[in-house]
Amino acid sequence: MSVLPLVFTSGWASGVNAYAVVLVLGFFGATGLSDEVPESLQRPEVLIPAGVLFLGEAVADKIPYVDSAWDSVHTLIRPAAGAWIGALLAGQSGSLSDLTAGAIGGSTALASHAVKAGTRMAVNSSPEPFSNVIISVAEDLGVGGIVTFAMFHPEAAAVIAGVLLVTGLVMLYFLVSRIRRFRRRRAQRREERRLAARAGPPPG
Repeated sequence: MSVLPLVFTSGWASGVNAYAVVLVLGFFGATGLSDEVPESLQRPEVLIPAGVLFLGEAVADKIPYVDSAWDSVHTLIRPAAGAWIGALLAGQSGSLSDLTAGAIGGSTALASHAVKAGTRMAVNSSPEPFSNVIISVAEDLGVGGIVTFAMFHPEAAAVIAGVLLVTGLVMLYFLVSRIRRFRRRRAQRREERRLAARAGPPPG
């Protein structure tokens, strides 16, 4: 069986939370529930740092604007993790070249990371902090759930990941368009107020 669906799904999930992907895959491999997981993902020196960083992300991801700063730092880390995991999965399976799997995993992770980072920037414009917590918890549960599902039903999980990715990209496009229109209107109103203040009160 081709490992391509698992590579695609793990790439999408890595763009959202790469540390969770490493932990879930490592758990399945270390417990013997799956033979598809490379041994390098099961090692304590990989799982322990991933667990510590996962806890750090779990906190940072729920704080407005801190989450966007965290996303900025991970703009290179998440795609690199997606490429690394994809290459390892391909090497374990032997049904797909490491280079191809790395390219698929990395590009998919980059796309889903863009959706996550862009969505968080839009959410941060909301005055209440609860949206960040809700979205962060939903992302963590979604990543864990879909990677777990992919271990048993890789094709179906890849379809779900693809739908989520396309939906997220479409939503991101509309969010960016709305944010740009809002900023243009705000800048226009600011300029109108500045010109009105310079002109002074009407005569009479």
